[in-house]
Amino acid sequence: MAVVGGGQAGLSVSYCLRERGIEHVVIEANQVGHEWRARRWDSFCLVTPNWQCKLPGYPYRGDDPDGFMVRDEIIEYLRDYVAFFQPPLVEGVSVTGLRRSPNGVFELSTSDGDFTADQVVVATGPYHTPSIPRLAERLPAGVEQIHSSRYRNPGGLPEGGVLVVGTGQSGCQIAEDLHLSGRQVHLAVGGAPRVSRFYRGRDCVAWLDEMGHYAKDIGEFDDAGAVRMRVNHYVTGRDGGRDIDLRAFARDGMRLYGRLTGIDGTRLEFADDLKVNLDRADAVAEGIKDAIDAHIAAQGIEAPDEARYVPVWEPSEQPGELDLAAAGITSVVWSTGFARDHRWIEVPVFDGRGYPMHWRGATSTPGLYFLGLPWQFSWGSGRFEAVGRDAAFLADHIDASRRLADVCGTLTGSPSELASALPIG
Repeated sequence: MAVVGGGQAGLSVSYCLRERGIEHVVIEANQVGHEWRARRWDSFCLVTPNWQCKLPGYPYRGDDPDGFMVRDEIIEYLRDYVAFFQPPLVEGVSVTGLRRSPNGVFELSTSDGDFTADQVVVATGPYHTPSIPRLAERLPAGVEQIHSSRYRNPGGLPEGGVLVVGTGQSGCQIAEDLHLSGRQVHLAVGGAPRVSRFYRGRDCVAWLDEMGHYAKDIGEFDDAGAVRMRVNHYVTGRDGGRDIDLRAFARDGMRLYGRLTGIDGTRLEFADDLKVNLDRADAVAEGIKDAIDAHIAAQGIEAPDEARYVPVWEPSEQPGELDLAAAGITSVVWSTGFARDHRWIEVPVFDGRGYPMHWRGATSTPGLYFLGLPWQFSWGSGRFEAVGRDAAFLADHIDASRRLADVCGTLTGSPSELASALPIG
């Protein structure tokens, strides 16, 4: 059996497969932790508390469960996990093709040769290719532009103002990083929601976990497809955790705009939706507080009262244009997310949007599975919080399928040959 990807999802399912005595190999294109180092900035930290790091058999063991691991600590956590259970891991080998032969065996092409497997778990996550809108091509050549995955620190950008496009978690945190360094930041605000860091004496994540929010089944939503595509709430774990309040940034000198809609030389155009986007983000945060209040009341929990949020800034106008040259903007950071790239998988298991069709990770093609997708089953499916639960479920499903195949006599090939089948060394 082959597991493609050695991040938290691939390592989690490897642990669960080993527990069930299923022989397999984990194939990682780089080194464990590479994605965290290569695509995160210097001050990056988790937005979820450390206690939510629950990889199978290896929950967080540090002395700051309510803190937020920084980038290098996350990498160390993953590498310590590898040392803990020593998975059958092959690093530095890229899988470039996956197809299924007529007899049901999967054929994998890799950077170090080809091999076959009776079953495959694709654990490469959803964030494959940096997504930058085509209108970026219209920016003047003298303006440096990078995707958020290439941002490291304020000193890595040329002197002058910076335009950050997008207000998901990365965009808001990068804008804050630049703002705290003293740079003049211009921020194109999208429709991402926000959440408060703390409320009534606890981290909001702790309240929501207690309320069962993170264990909610995707099947409970009428619009499951839309839920899987939602942008995450913005908040930060920086300096012990705090809100990201774009209004406070604006009050302190950051320039806010609506969504970027056009570029004509140095002139940029924005939608007239800044106030709407700010109001909606606040409404989501306050709605979460409403739910927490109701939970506290229903359970009779003693918790300190807390005054509700009062906006500290309102846009007096909605700027529809910005001239880069006049504003002294020398660089643009595109915090516009990632696109999935499963072109290397030549098996018909995708819908019209390129999303893998599955039930809790099991596809309609026998033996092909996915793990670590956002909302694969619950909120935490792609994260440290719940990827282990999904991995255990998938490993049980795989184990049951193999036992059934043994009984029926339909299994071809021997799993014990897989680890030695990969032509390494």
